[in-house]
Amino acid sequence: MLWRLLLVAAGLLVALYLWRWGRPEPAEPGRPASSTAAPASSTAPSAGAAAKPIPPGADPAAPTGFEGLQGLHSPQGDSAGDLRIVQAVLEAFRTSFPAEGNPTGSNAEITAALAGANRLRLVLVPKGHPAINADGELCDRWGTPYFFHSESRRRTTVRSAGPDRRMWTDDDVEHAP
Repeated sequence: MLWRLLLVAAGLLVALYLWRWGRPEPAEPGRPASSTAAPASSTAPSAGAAAKPIPPGADPAAPTGFEGLQGLHSPQGDSAGDLRIVQAVLEAFRTSFPAEGNPTGSNAEITAALAGANRLRLVLVPKGHPAINADGELCDRWGTPYFFHSESRRRTTVRSAGPDRRMWTDDDVEHAP
């Protein structure tokens, strides 16, 4: 009797896992995985936008990442819209890791966590994204690394240096959730 209850509980846990994180979509042979993302826009995407864990043995650079990410640095957008997109990516991370909250550390450490260096290997920002510089930092549309200020596990302020590329000047743009 007890083993039947354990078997049912295990089945429910597997179903919950598949419902919460979904199954990775297999790529067709000889073709990279494709995104079903909506067209780019300057508005912030919803935090519930899809991102999937990397299957074991897969190339972490292959996933397309967070669906709203294609709007980052869009010519139709602006730096305030870019910051809303970065905040939406952080919200998607928080949603996927409710016990941990936001990724913390330097820009490169936060970017690495968003690029799959997390316990689920969830890729929200692919490693080859044009907004990531050679040092592995997520940058604004002028190529300056964002400044992430973690105020709590659930709140991170993101700051762009703006067009002058110098942090803490009058043209900086900041977004807090």
